[in-house]
Amino acid sequence: MAKSRRKSGRGGTPEGGGASARGRTAERGRTAEPVTAPVDGGRAELLPDRDRPRGWTLLLDDAPQSHVDLDDPSYLDFEYQRRLGHIVDLAAPPGRPVHAVHLGGGAFTLARYIAATRPRSTQQIVEVDARLVEFVRTHLPLDRTWRIRVRGGDARAGLGKVPDGWADLIIADVFSGARTPAHLTSAEFAGEVRRALRPGGMYAANIADGPPLAHLRAQIATVRTAFPELCLTADPAVLRGRRFGNAVLLASDREIPVAELTRRAASDPHPARVEHGRALADFTGGAAPVTDATAAPSPAPPPDAFH
Repeated sequence: MAKSRRKSGRGGTPEGGGASARGRTAERGRTAEPVTAPVDGGRAELLPDRDRPRGWTLLLDDAPQSHVDLDDPSYLDFEYQRRLGHIVDLAAPPGRPVHAVHLGGGAFTLARYIAATRPRSTQQIVEVDARLVEFVRTHLPLDRTWRIRVRGGDARAGLGKVPDGWADLIIADVFSGARTPAHLTSAEFAGEVRRALRPGGMYAANIADGPPLAHLRAQIATVRTAFPELCLTADPAVLRGRRFGNAVLLASDREIPVAELTRRAASDPHPARVEHGRALADFTGGAAPVTDATAAPSPAPPPDAFH
């Protein structure tokens, strides 16, 4: 999963509580040392957070993936995860349980966030890297009371097993070798997402791109084939094509609460811009949707993207 190393600072979210489960790694507290292990996708590493006693950053082959605070799973550290957290907050009335599907596991950060801020939610995680799942479960265990099921296998195949209209929220955050696989970028895939969402549900995708942003523009056009309402949240420097980074695309068949999302994104430690309506159409330009026949993986990040 290609993620910028930029972090959010110490803003956090006040709702929710910490997980009760305590793993071997987490127990070491402030004296913790990095933990590494080979996984199917390369080398996984957990780095302790010197500012948070039970906070950890997951890296794959030195590329930062996600951050977890086992004492406070409602704390979101990375920029893109905070933006996804805002979407989680707006997906339903505060505290109401949701059905959520996470395509791509990482350290299960957003699943933990939903469990903490929306108790009794039912969630599915689809992660192809079985050894990564075991690594995370061992060192960053999930609370046993949370209704979270982790499925092994390809994200699109796993999505195909979700019943029609089951999900309130689907989050796609899938990378292989720091690139999103081609078969998860097509109009056919977007149609599968729409099938699995209930009417009024939300789809959020983490998209990594850099100048000239051709992949990002094409993804907007592609998702628009399945959803009438879209908006995009990203660092202004990314949207201007000044650096490689992450953008979060939100789609739904209902009106998106753009004003509230804009307010939340603007108040983050690293403020983001939200594009919607005519501005988003202008940003997309003449980009054409991609299909299974024409889809390609997302672009590889430049060598200095994570430094």
